[in-house]
Amino acid sequence: MNRIEKKMAELQEAGKKAFITYTTAGLPDLDTTKKIVYAQEKAGIDVIELGIPFSDPVADGPVIQTASYKAIQNGTTLRKVFDTMSEIRETGCEVPIVFMMYYNTVYHYGIEAFVSKCIACGVDGLIIPDLPFEEQKELQTALNAQEHAPILIQLVAPVSKQRIPMILEHARGFVYCVSQMGVTGKGANFHKDLKEYLASVKAVSQIPVMMGFGIRTAADVLPVKDEIDGAIVGSHFLKLLEENNYSTDAVTEYVTTFQKELNA
Repeated sequence: MNRIEKKMAELQEAGKKAFITYTTAGLPDLDTTKKIVYAQEKAGIDVIELGIPFSDPVADGPVIQTASYKAIQNGTTLRKVFDTMSEIRETGCEVPIVFMMYYNTVYHYGIEAFVSKCIACGVDGLIIPDLPFEEQKELQTALNAQEHAPILIQLVAPVSKQRIPMILEHARGFVYCVSQMGVTGKGANFHKDLKEYLASVKAVSQIPVMMGFGIRTAADVLPVKDEIDGAIVGSHFLKLLEENNYSTDAVTEYVTTFQKELNA
């Protein structure tokens, strides 16, 4: 069983919500990225999204755009992130890790070679926001062709509506529900029909429902707690890291506090 699916099953059995964070790989450097991963695992994070820096991250707002630019300027590449992932797994780290990335990076590397490399270094999932459901066949075929391949996480948005059952029919891991229109990092300015939208996803989903975009604290998701199985924090987590000079103590405090409040 994939690490993501195993973790989700454990949480559901325990009646707990999942907490997922996003951090940009290579910011401020890849050694620090490893320390942030280890600190989160020790703090009990459920899943980590590791962002692969890209020159035109169209789904992301200013915070992640800037982080991606800085990481690229620092020399971070997909190949170097793969090496870092291998080092993380070699230490015995078993936290589920998802690559959040853009399809051009996969395509340029070579789809089959990319999938093989993900398997070799222990990547558990992929989030590719610029790859629409209708255009996933080539990548999904390559993923299905190999054992222990990462899961392609499906995203839905308030405008998905009648497409949601189709998108989720064969989905695995968890579904990523975008909570607002536009890009990441706009604060808790959620869609006006958020509760109804999340409930409609929950009604047809056979896998856990996660909410992301604009979340800062557990209090932000309390009004829709019954409609979701967990929360994803990205831009706010990156801000926290930068403001605290990438302190692992700050990481530990934030993760433990968020989880405690989310599951209160």
